[in-house]
Amino acid sequence: MQTAQPSGSVGLPLRPPAHQVDPRATTWWRLRGLATTVVVAVPQLVVVLILGGPAWLVGTLVATVVAGLVYAAVVPGVLFRIHRWEITDEAVYTLSGWIVREWRIAPISRVQTVDTEHGPLQQFLGLASVTVTTASARGPVTIRGLAAADAAELARQLTETTQAAAGDAT
Repeated sequence: MQTAQPSGSVGLPLRPPAHQVDPRATTWWRLRGLATTVVVAVPQLVVVLILGGPAWLVGTLVATVVAGLVYAAVVPGVLFRIHRWEITDEAVYTLSGWIVREWRIAPISRVQTVDTEHGPLQQFLGLASVTVTTASARGPVTIRGLAAADAAELARQLTETTQAAAGDAT
């Protein structure tokens, strides 16, 4: 049985990436889920408390809180098991998503920029994201949930590897 190569990956081996994200990423995803729940639930709560909202609004408030808590309890563990990444001399590999799985392979010769990002929660948890921009219309490849030191080392390694790679990144 032959497996189709993703676009832009001619000649690159098709295999799952080897590395998991940092275990602290589960806490990051959980806090983001809880923060989203608060942002959605607080206005509902204010309306219910101040205006004595209708029963259906109390029901949506309860549903919002329950859904947010279930998400925060279940999804981060699933994401941790799914998210993978790997950098080789030939390509950047990522596998992500929990409902829609996305497998990205970006040849090193197509890498244009390497960026790191540290949002407030990521800084608090000592995490970072590395974004690899390529000449692809599909957009950048992002590895989220790395330890900050690992992200810095990865960005350094990718920069060195791409400078040594033949090609004009187009």
